[in-house]
Amino acid sequence: MSNKKRLYKRTERLLSIAMKMQGRKKVSARTLAEEFQVSERTIYRDLGILSGAGIPYEYSRDYGYRILPGYYLPPLMFTTQQAAALLMGAEFIKLRSDASINREANEAADKIRAVLPETVLQHIDELIDRTSLDPYWLHQVPTNEYFSKLSDAIVQRRTVWIEYFVGSRKEVTRRQVDPLGLVFYTDHWNLVAFDHLRRDIRQFALEYIQEMDVLTRRFTSPEGFVLKSYLQEHGASFGSARIVLRFAASTYKAARSSIPALLEDEKHEEEYVTVSFRFDNMAYLSRYVLRFGDKIEVLKPRVLQEYVRALALRVAGHYALPQSVKS
Repeated sequence: MSNKKRLYKRTERLLSIAMKMQGRKKVSARTLAEEFQVSERTIYRDLGILSGAGIPYEYSRDYGYRILPGYYLPPLMFTTQQAAALLMGAEFIKLRSDASINREANEAADKIRAVLPETVLQHIDELIDRTSLDPYWLHQVPTNEYFSKLSDAIVQRRTVWIEYFVGSRKEVTRRQVDPLGLVFYTDHWNLVAFDHLRRDIRQFALEYIQEMDVLTRRFTSPEGFVLKSYLQEHGASFGSARIVLRFAASTYKAARSSIPALLEDEKHEEEYVTVSFRFDNMAYLSRYVLRFGDKIEVLKPRVLQEYVRALALRVAGHYALPQSVKS
């Protein structure tokens, strides 16, 4: 490697290290060494160069390395690939989020575009024009103003009051919940929260929240609660009902990625694949099942079978033969 290339690579690494120290609560020398695939000794040498350049940072056993509060690096220019990734991400957010987040995504995209050269913008616009994020499922997640408010409530640890439509009982319930996180499934968002009424952690589909108010009361998260760990341990849906579906083997490969929960069991046979998971929104799941026509069968529970049968009959009713044809 030439001296010029070596200098360029070190400069790029120095800037990246500084950005990581500013953008994270803490970062260790070992973590930086692993990320940049260099030795810890090289990282210590780089940190010395940053200090000599006037970038103030501190180290502690609790925090690792971090830029001192109050100091901000000047904004850096994105590469074409980085800008394209961010703008594509904004398009995905607008497709999959509610109205409040759409506005934030639009404003963020405008700020990114404002600092890009015209040639880079042309490249990205052509890429976006030739990329389709959702060609066959042309819809948006049902919109409301709750996503943004819930995001704030999660960070601030504030209890919220909701009116929630329970599809299985076809009734609206009123309850207080402590919001712990937001989870995105195939085409909808769920709130993960501690339900004061049930004294347990439950999930609530945002589209079924009819009214909501953030209270002044603060809460403490359940001891040891980590969203990702909890999802992996309990299944992504937190549902109380155990679902067992049998797919035709020829269909399962395409259907696997859209199952709206973590699988508890997956059994492969010559002609079929049987899976089980937990889910509590039977109305949603019945629509999911009908996507696959006669290539899927509900084995359990009985209530889901009834939901699918009722929905299938309603669909069939749209195509009932006229009396003249029947006779």
